[in-house]
Amino acid sequence: MSTGTRPALTRLVRNVPRIAVAAVAALALTACGGGTEKSGSKPSGEAGASAKGASFPVTVDHKYGSTTIDEEPKKVVTLGLSDQDAVLALGVKPVGAVDWFKEQPYGKWPWAKDKWGSKKPQVVGERDEYNIEKIAALKPDLVIAQYSGMKKEQYDTLSKFTKVVAQPKGHEDYQAPWQVMTRQVGKALGRAEETEKLIAGIDARFKAVRDKHPEWKGKTVTVGEPYEPGKFSAFSPNDPKVIFLTEMGFTTTQKYRDALGKENIADLSVERLDVMEADRTVWLGTPDTEKAMKADPLYKKTKVHQEKRDLFLPYDSPDIGAALSFNTVLSIPYAVDQVVPMLEAIK
Repeated sequence: MSTGTRPALTRLVRNVPRIAVAAVAALALTACGGGTEKSGSKPSGEAGASAKGASFPVTVDHKYGSTTIDEEPKKVVTLGLSDQDAVLALGVKPVGAVDWFKEQPYGKWPWAKDKWGSKKPQVVGERDEYNIEKIAALKPDLVIAQYSGMKKEQYDTLSKFTKVVAQPKGHEDYQAPWQVMTRQVGKALGRAEETEKLIAGIDARFKAVRDKHPEWKGKTVTVGEPYEPGKFSAFSPNDPKVIFLTEMGFTTTQKYRDALGKENIADLSVERLDVMEADRTVWLGTPDTEKAMKADPLYKKTKVHQEKRDLFLPYDSPDIGAALSFNTVLSIPYAVDQVVPMLEAIK
């Protein structure tokens, strides 16, 4: 991920254009042979060996209804920003994925690099702007979009030629817990039993942290990102980065919750730094944004900064902020190893 001039990640997640899907629907159908009829083709191997205990059909409920998957998917495309991690953790290499950090969605992140190996997916879009033609050309038999802002018209177009499991129902876009999204992926792949073992392992990691640091229970935390001089973004209490910290025992302040409401991101000026006051304030960004924030006269006056209870985490080098942003069964162990010692250093 580039530094310095990179647009704020928060703004990239939210401010994305809606793709004109109708124009490519017919082409997509043609590329896939039309409809969702079984082609009878031999497995291409992308899904690897069948999972032990996998059984089909399965029906997965989601934001736009429910999808029944009749047999084990062989070609999977992930359209959620971090969905590939759960799929990889279950032994399946997606044939297509979207870009997020202005990086290829493979080969960079230390928690997933070995899982990809030499098999590279086709990049089929950036964030929520999907290239339907590229997706169709891959002839997937399953598309997964969990950590996603997929629109209904995108879902409808994709559903004309493949099975689609959209965002979890009952949650705002980008605000479903990682456990929920992982279970959705596991069910769609027919690997529910294996999924529960993965989730249990991560839950055990968080419990170990809570047991080691009972003093963190009930302490308040806020998470934000400076994105230009005098402005910053605050993340929802339901955002993966905040959830990561609350699973260690932290909680959020009422003022912080009120400022976010149902929004996943709130863009604020430094005059509203009172929203970020907490027992711990975590900032994500680059060395440049950290330097600028620490030099801001209003930030210098905040109590959390004066008492050295703030923590600045880089998005990359090391990839701590990225790991928190993904907050998946693959990235969480890496993030725990990186962040816990930094939190322990704050007295």
